[in-house]
Amino acid sequence: MASETARGLNILITGTPGTGKSTLGAELAQRINLRYMDVGDVARDEQLYDGYDEEYKCPVLDEDRLIDELDPVMIDGGNIVDYHSCDLFPERWFDIVFVLRTDNTILYDRLEKRGYNAKKLHDNVQCEIFQTILEEARGGYKHEIVHELTNNTPEDLEDNLEKIIQWVQQWRATH
Repeated sequence: MASETARGLNILITGTPGTGKSTLGAELAQRINLRYMDVGDVARDEQLYDGYDEEYKCPVLDEDRLIDELDPVMIDGGNIVDYHSCDLFPERWFDIVFVLRTDNTILYDRLEKRGYNAKKLHDNVQCEIFQTILEEARGGYKHEIVHELTNNTPEDLEDNLEKIIQWVQQWRATH
């Protein structure tokens, strides 16, 4: 944990695809001067794949190679990591975890606009209904660092940015 070492702050933004992780993460990084890393972009840029999933029409992430790639950067700190899952990351990497949640009808529309096939769309909406990512975060990280944020509207986005910025300012003042 950062409180035990000299490294900088690391934030994880996670949630079902379509909840607004990338929008929030990129804007937050600009406002608080941290490095923003979309895990999907890192995987694509470094070709960190282990095959292709025909059913979902997407590459399969090589999690071990991803962890090896990110570990030196994460040890230094100063990162915002955006990914739709969190159980693959070492607990020691993050000082705080934000799980974005979105109303199912809004999420459905967002994913449909992305062109998700019927199975992928259905499975992601079900993931949100059953709070899969939230439960994953609660099971993998200390309870006090996991925070659930509703992200349905542009106003929610702005409120979430302000909440996170306040938390970061407090963290920086005490570390």
